[in-house]
Amino acid sequence: MTDRAARVGTGAALALALLLGVIASLVTAPGAEGLYGAFLAALMLAIAANDARHYRIPNELTGAAFALALLRAGAFVPDIGAEALLWPLTRAAATGLPLLLLMVLYRRWRGRDGLGLGDVKLAAVCGAWLDLATVVVVIELAALLAIGAYAANAALQRKPLRATAFLPFGLFLAPAIWIGWLGETWYVNWLG
Repeated sequence: MTDRAARVGTGAALALALLLGVIASLVTAPGAEGLYGAFLAALMLAIAANDARHYRIPNELTGAAFALALLRAGAFVPDIGAEALLWPLTRAAATGLPLLLLMVLYRRWRGRDGLGLGDVKLAAVCGAWLDLATVVVVIELAALLAIGAYAANAALQRKPLRATAFLPFGLFLAPAIWIGWLGETWYVNWLG
């Protein structure tokens, strides 16, 4: 397969994933919440694709996802004003600060990075969008998927596992955030 054919195939897969994410968002939550979910799906897909390719999560994408979470919070409880932003900001801090501490402590202990600042910012986005109980599930899911994908890839390539291997955690965390939103929204709209 040529490089051009691989790029076309990747582009087609991303377009299909985006289409499915938008449709799932709108079906799960018709109306404004579904539109917010569709935009979240697009941003999380862009973050995952960029992290997979470059091992980097652009600030522009995490910033847009964070701003969208605050816009959503303000839109759904407009009569309480700035107070509507308090919960997403609190959850973002409660999610991002422990991971920032983990990042700093790991760097001091091991002398190398174990978690990137982009991953910490993405975790704060997770907190801004989701309830804390869902945040725990989402981060756990992303970590297990990342480890599982790394182990499966190493087994397929018949390579030993390395404790120092780089993993694009955003590749797994970003879609897990959208899946967490989808699960929360489905529960509220269909079971709640």
